[in-house]
Amino acid sequence: MGDIQNKAEELGGKAKEAFGDATGNERLEAEGKADQVKSEIKQGIEELGDKVKEAGDKILGAFQNDKK
Repeated sequence: MGDIQNKAEELGGKAKEAFGDATGNERLEAEGKADQVKSEIKQGIEELGDKVKEAGDKILGAFQNDKK
């Protein structure tokens, strides 16, 4: 899932939470909070994956430079 999709899910969660709060619907409010947390977790995992890839590229580059 991309950054735009994660942000859309987060905004949808905020809207759902706000609507649930405004209408007194605790279930809808909780679903909105859960959607926001899920989006934040996905964003964190994607960022971690990017950092792991960058680190792997640096290590690979270092080994390739040592062979020259």
